[in-house]
Amino acid sequence: MGYYHDNTIIYLNGAFVKAAEATTDYYSQSLHYGYAVFEGIRSYQTAGGETKIFKAKEHYDRLKNSALALNMPYSWDTNELIEATYAVLEKNNLQNAYIRPVIYAPANMSFNPNNESYIMIAAWEMGLFLGEKLLRVMTSSFQRPNPKGFRIEAKASGHYVNSILASQEAKAKGFDEALLTDMNGFVAEGPGANVFFEKNGKLVTPATGNILPGITRATVMEICTELNIPVEERLFTTDELKQADAAFFCGTAAEVIGWQSLDEAVFPANWNDTLSRKIQLAYKERVTAAALVREK
Repeated sequence: MGYYHDNTIIYLNGAFVKAAEATTDYYSQSLHYGYAVFEGIRSYQTAGGETKIFKAKEHYDRLKNSALALNMPYSWDTNELIEATYAVLEKNNLQNAYIRPVIYAPANMSFNPNNESYIMIAAWEMGLFLGEKLLRVMTSSFQRPNPKGFRIEAKASGHYVNSILASQEAKAKGFDEALLTDMNGFVAEGPGANVFFEKNGKLVTPATGNILPGITRATVMEICTELNIPVEERLFTTDELKQADAAFFCGTAAEVIGWQSLDEAVFPANWNDTLSRKIQLAYKERVTAAALVREK
């Protein structure tokens, strides 16, 4: 995937600059220790032809909360960052795009706190992150980090070493993606997505505490309320999950994508006949719905 070219524009600390000419400090805590926070955001060409960033305010509010959870100085206004993001999209002639804001640290090779933080916002064209076919998922040998060891609710860069290891392990063994459990052996989430399963007309998803409470996860629950689909948040094991009628991942990049199987246990329901498929279609309709005003 080509993320940028010679004329790609990013937002960097209040200015719009060419990505190919931007620089960073090689003595940053972010580079050496993974001490940074980020967001994954999508924009869509809507049914009306305009560009809409989906749930922009929620994403930038979470970016701020993540930074503060990690004791990173944060001085930006959400609405100003949203406007800067629309400008990045316009300057790069993008509509269906993936947007990556990052808050990162200055030069500091110690563990002492910083007096300032830096920001970068980039965007690139992105299609279906996990493809169109139902996924073959593998229970990973890696677990999600102990929430007492991290600010697990923060979308911190360093946390995603865990995600990379799990995803690479699954793909090396011939699967499409990984499923991680928590430190107690309960289902947690995917490397970059939350999990739902469907059983007897109801959805179940892991409770918060050992997962990143995703914005797409919240959107799925909103859709379920509108469609009168009951949802339960609770702990469950992979053994229970394998008895489900259907299951899916959801996340900004992944959107809503169904599973074929978990550890070779095939889910019996015809995907097109499931409530999960109805949610998938409703989500796609929601993110591409024409906006009367620019979404913030």
